[in-house]
Amino acid sequence: MIIRIAIVDDNTFLIKAVEEKLSFFEDLEVRFTAMNGKDVLEKLEENNNIDLILMDIEMPVMNGIEATELAKQKYPHIKIIMLTVFDNDENIFNAIKAGADGYLLKEINAGDLHSGILETLNGGAAMNPSIALKTLKLLRNPFVEDKQEKEELKLTSREVDVLEQLSKGLSYNAVAENLILSTGTIRKHIENIYRKLQVHNKLEAVQKAKRNNII
Repeated sequence: MIIRIAIVDDNTFLIKAVEEKLSFFEDLEVRFTAMNGKDVLEKLEENNNIDLILMDIEMPVMNGIEATELAKQKYPHIKIIMLTVFDNDENIFNAIKAGADGYLLKEINAGDLHSGILETLNGGAAMNPSIALKTLKLLRNPFVEDKQEKEELKLTSREVDVLEQLSKGLSYNAVAENLILSTGTIRKHIENIYRKLQVHNKLEAVQKAKRNNII
């Protein structure tokens, strides 16, 4: 049986990377791709003969969590796996609430992605081990947004540009190319971002910036 798949991501490079992983398996067929939540909902209006959607979260126009909730209401037969860069608690919590059937990280290898797709279609819930652990913790202690955490943080417009690029899972070289800057300059901006946000890595920086509506 051929499994019909749609891929939703605003980054064409990452779409191609996922397509390449799926191409190793004869039982998987990509029927269409979409660039954001609104795009996939419009394409489903034309063709909802799909078994499973691999859905990014952070996208313009309409994000993956909003799209998942709307798609599940209209097409409950379609399984949806969130395929994203970040495993922060808020995203996991909101994705589960929206009706996501699984949650995997984009760094997953082809074999594990294939297994996750089959597991989800067979009624399971595909999750990276780290995601599964966070989900268990969330069930014990549901995520509550701390309104007091939205502190005043001042970043320059260029630093915000760099953070927005990093939030898409791009490498330093790709960010430098997109912003027409040297890799060294990008690294310097990132050092300043870490210092101002008082964080130690890219994931923490992006999560804190999002909590404070910087990006």
